[in-house]
Amino acid sequence: PVIYLQSPGPIFFKQTRVGKNGRTFEIYKFRSMYMDAEERKKELMKENEMDGLMFKMKDDPRIIPIGKFIRKYSIDELPQFFNVLNGSMSLVGPRPPLPKEVEKYTPYQMHRLDAKGGITCYWQCSGRSNIMFDEWVELDLKYIRDRSFATDAKILFRTVGAVLRRDGAE
Repeated sequence: PVIYLQSPGPIFFKQTRVGKNGRTFEIYKFRSMYMDAEERKKELMKENEMDGLMFKMKDDPRIIPIGKFIRKYSIDELPQFFNVLNGSMSLVGPRPPLPKEVEKYTPYQMHRLDAKGGITCYWQCSGRSNIMFDEWVELDLKYIRDRSFATDAKILFRTVGAVLRRDGAE
C-alpha cells in the first residue's frame, strides 16, 4: 500500500530476465521506482557508477521514498521466492541478467548462464554495489565451479549478515 501511495501503479515489478542456458523468465520484485523509471534511465546513463553492462547510481532519482528503505534491507527481493517455487530461480546462484545485457556478453561472460540464477550469490554478500562488473562475473564463475550444499549454506549465512549490515546497499 505505501508503494502505491507514493507512486500509483502496480506494487509488484515484473521484468524479463535470462536464466540457465539462456532461457528467459519473468522475475518478480516489490516495485521500488516510479512507473517511468525505464524511460528516465536513458537520460541518466551518463551518471552510471558501474563499469561493464550494469547500471547503478547513488541517490537514483527514479527510486520512490519507500523504495530506498526496501532496497536497503533487500525487501524488494522477497517476491523472488515465487520464482524459486516455480523453478525459474534458486535460492543461491548468479543474479539473472537482463536480455539486453546478455546480448553484449563475451563468450566468457556467457558462462554465467551455466547455472540457474539465484536470489543471492557471492556478489550479494561481498559488497553488492561496490563490486564492478568484471569482478562480479568472476564471483559468479567461482560459484559455478565450487557450488555445493556447503557453498550455498555459506552464501546464505553471509547474505543474512550483509543485509543486516547493509553492505553495499544503495
